[in-house]
Amino acid sequence: MLDRLFGWTEGKEKPAISYDQEKGVARHPDAGVRQDLASRQDARPEILYFLAADPMAAVRRAVAENPAAPRQAEQLLASDSDDEVRIVLARKIGRLIPNLSSSEANRLQDLTIEILSKLAQDQLPKVRQIIAEEIKGAAHVPRDIVARLARDVEIVVSAPVLQYSVLLTDDDLLEVVAGTSQPEILACVSRRERLSPAVCDAIVAAGNEEAIASLLANHGAQVREDTLDSIIDEAPDHILWHKPLVRRPTLSSTAVRRIAGFVAAALLDELAARSDLDADTERYVRQRVRERLKEDDGSSDENDAASRSRARSAFSAEKLDDAVVLSAAQAGERVFVEHALALKSDVPEAVVRAIFRARSGRPLAALCWKAHLAMRTAVGLQRTLCHLKGSDVLNPRGGTDYPMTDEEMSWFLAHFAGAEDSEAG
Repeated sequence: MLDRLFGWTEGKEKPAISYDQEKGVARHPDAGVRQDLASRQDARPEILYFLAADPMAAVRRAVAENPAAPRQAEQLLASDSDDEVRIVLARKIGRLIPNLSSSEANRLQDLTIEILSKLAQDQLPKVRQIIAEEIKGAAHVPRDIVARLARDVEIVVSAPVLQYSVLLTDDDLLEVVAGTSQPEILACVSRRERLSPAVCDAIVAAGNEEAIASLLANHGAQVREDTLDSIIDEAPDHILWHKPLVRRPTLSSTAVRRIAGFVAAALLDELAARSDLDADTERYVRQRVRERLKEDDGSSDENDAASRSRARSAFSAEKLDDAVVLSAAQAGERVFVEHALALKSDVPEAVVRAIFRARSGRPLAALCWKAHLAMRTAVGLQRTLCHLKGSDVLNPRGGTDYPMTDEEMSWFLAHFAGAEDSEAG
C-alpha cells in the first residue's frame, strides 16, 4: 500500500519517510496503508503508539507484532478488545523472555513486567497458554506470575510451568498436588526434572495410576525407600507401573525380589540383566524367568489377537461405528475397543491404552473426538471401561456436543503421545 502511495518500486527496500509523512499516513482513510506503516520497524515510536489505538484490528495487530513498538503501545494493546491482537502480543513478549540475561531482566522489570502480568491474567486461555509456554523455562521472570499460571484452571496453561519451571518451590508443588484430582496435572508435576521426597510422597498419596507411573519413570524423582515399598505393595494390580519399576536406577535386593514376583517374563529378563544385582538376587530372578515361561501358555495373546482382528475387519468394512464400539465396551471387550479407537483416530494403540489407564474423562473424550465418534460414546466408555461415576464423568455440552474446544482436545492427545514417547525412551 505504501508502495503505491509514495510511488516506490515493489520489492525494493523501503526508504525512510519524514515525520510529517508518517503523521499523514497514520490518518490515511485506507486501513491497508495504515497497516503497512504499523509494520515498519523504522516507524517512529509516537506514531506506533498512535496506531495502537487504530479503529481497525488489523492495524493494531501489526503494531503488536512490530519489534519496534514502544512499551507504552504494548501496555495499551495488552487490554485490546481483539483476541488476536493480544495473542500476537503474547507471542512477542513471551519470546523475549527466555533469552534474557539477569541484567536485561532487571530492565524488563521496569519496562514490560506489567504487560507480562496482564497477559498472564488474560480472560482468553489461549493468551495465558502462550505466555506459559514461552516462560516455562525462564529463570528471570517474577515468581508470582509463574505461581499464578501453575494454579490456572486450564490445564493447557498450568501444565507447561508445572512440568518445567525452576521457579516453583516445593510449597507451590505441594499446594497444587493437594488441590487437584486431575490426572494430567499430577502427571505434569511427576515429570519434573527434579522432585523432592516430600513432593514424591504427595503424588503417591494422591493415588493416580498415570502420575505414579510417570514418577517411577522419572529418575530425577527422589522417591524414599518406604514410599517405593508402598508402591510395590500395590503394583501387582497396576501393569503401568511394572516397566518403570524395573528400570528404577536404584533398587534394593528386597525390592528386586518382590518385583520379580509379579512382572511379565520380558520384564523379568530386563530385571535379571541389571548391573547392580548381587549374585543371589540375580539367580533368584533368573529362576523366576524360567518359572514364568512355564506358566505362560499364550492363550491370552491369542484372545487379544482375535479381538484386534475383529476390529480391523469391522474397520475395513466401514462398520466400526458408535454402536459397535459401545456394544463392545458394554461387553467388557477392552482390547477390541482400544484397537478400534486406534484405527479410527490414527493414534498409536500404546497411547490409546495410556489414555484408558488414566481413567480421566477429558483425554478419553478427546480420543473419541479424534476417532469421529459421538460424545455420547465417550460418556459410555467412561462409565463402562473406565468405571467413572457421578461428577467424575465428563458430560456433553447441550446434551450432545463435546464440552471442549478442538484446541484443548488436540492438546490432550499430544500430551499423552508425548508421555508415551518419554516412557518408551
